[in-house]
Amino acid sequence: MRLFYSLMWWLALPLVLTRLWLRGRKEPGYRQHWGERLGFYGRAAESSAAPAVAGPVLWVHAVSVGETRAAEPLVDALLAEYPSSRIILTHMTPTGRATGKALFARHGERLAQSYLPYDTGSMVSRFIRHFQPSVCILMETEVWPNLIAVCGTKGVPVVLANARLSERSLRKATRLGSLLTNAARGITLVAAQTEADAQRVRSLGVQKVEVTGSIKFDVVVPDAALATGVALRAAIGERPVLLCASTREGEEELILQAYVSARSALPADVLLLIVPRHPQRFDEVQQLIAARGLVVERRSHLALDGGAMPHSVEVLLGDSMGEMFAYYAACDVAFVGGSLLPLGGQNLIEPAALGKPVLIGQHTFNFERVTEDALAAGGAQRVTDARDMIVTAGRLLGDTAARKTMGDNAQSFANQHRGATRRTLALLPALIRRD
Repeated sequence: MRLFYSLMWWLALPLVLTRLWLRGRKEPGYRQHWGERLGFYGRAAESSAAPAVAGPVLWVHAVSVGETRAAEPLVDALLAEYPSSRIILTHMTPTGRATGKALFARHGERLAQSYLPYDTGSMVSRFIRHFQPSVCILMETEVWPNLIAVCGTKGVPVVLANARLSERSLRKATRLGSLLTNAARGITLVAAQTEADAQRVRSLGVQKVEVTGSIKFDVVVPDAALATGVALRAAIGERPVLLCASTREGEEELILQAYVSARSALPADVLLLIVPRHPQRFDEVQQLIAARGLVVERRSHLALDGGAMPHSVEVLLGDSMGEMFAYYAACDVAFVGGSLLPLGGQNLIEPAALGKPVLIGQHTFNFERVTEDALAAGGAQRVTDARDMIVTAGRLLGDTAARKTMGDNAQSFANQHRGATRRTLALLPALIRRD
C-alpha cells in the first residue's frame, strides 16, 4: 500500500505543482520556496542546515495558521527546556509560515522555517539529511506514511502532539486500511487532547498514547496583541461589536443574509466584524458585503493612531494576518466560524481566554470535547443557524450582566484547563538526546 501511495504521489506531482502555481495568483507565497517542498536545499539554505548551537535539532511540524499558533507554547517550552537546542519549524501553507515568522522572530537563529517536503521517501530523506533532527513532533492531526517510515529508518522518534482524532477522521483513516494503520504504528508517542481522542488513536494501533490536554489553553496573549485590540476598539468607539471569527466559504453569505433580515434583533449602532479564516478570500468577502448594500471598511485601511472609524461603517472586514487576538480583545461577543456548515468548527479557546462570550454553530466535530466542556461551563452557547446567532448575539449585547457572566465563565473554563504543555514536555526527555 505504501508503494502504491508513493507511486500516486509521483504521478500526481505535476498536478500538485500546477495547482500550487495557480493558487499563487491569489496568494503569492505559494510560488515561493518550491525547492523546499521537493526536498532540495541550495546554497542559500546552507546556513539553516548547521545548527547555530551545539545541541539537538527539534523538528516541529505545524501545517497552517491554527497549528502554528497552537504550537507556540510548546516551541517556547522546548527552547527553554533544551537551551542548547534549535527548532526547525515546518509548514504546508504560506499563511502558516507567515504566522510562524511573526510569532517566533524573537528567537532569532534558534528557530528556522521550511516547508515540509511532499510525502515521498526521497524528498523526506533529503530533508532529514539536511536538517538532521533528533525528534519529529507533528502537531494535532498530521500523519504522513512515508515521513513516519523514513523517520523510523533514520532513527528519528516521531511524536504526535496535541493530537485530536474525530470519529469522522477515524472512519476515513480505517477506509485507507494498512496504509494509515502501519503509519500509526510507526509513531513513537502520541500526546492526545482527550481520552476520547486517545481511544480512537489506540484503535489505529499506536502503542504509546498519553492524555495531556490541549496545548492551546496554554497560549499566552501577547501584550502587543492586546495593545492593538485596545487601539482598534478606540477607533471603533463605544459601539457594540459582534465578531464573526475564522469564517469559512459559504458562511459569510449566511451571516450577512441573517444580519440584514434580523437587524432589528441587534442594537441599532452595532458593528459587525467579519474575519475570514483564509486571506485569499478577503476580496471575495468584501464583494459579498458590498453586494448586500452594506457600508464596509477594511482593517488594513483603518489607521490606529488615534483616528476614529466613520460611524456609517456597518461591517468591518478583518483582512490582516496575526491579529486574531486583537479582534477578540476588541469585540463584545464572538461567534467562532467553521461551525454553521459541516466543516468541523474552529478553536474557541482564544476568545474564552480573553473572557468573551462565545457562540458556536452545530458543526463542531473537530473540537468536540473542548466545545462540550465550554458549553457545560456556561462560557459558550450553541446556535442553530445564522439567524439564531444574530438573535442570540443581540440578546447578549443588550444585557450587560448576562454578557459579563458568560464571559467570566469562559475565562474560568480556559484557565482551568492549562498545563498541557508541561505534561507533554514531561514525556519527551527519553526521546531527545542532550548533546
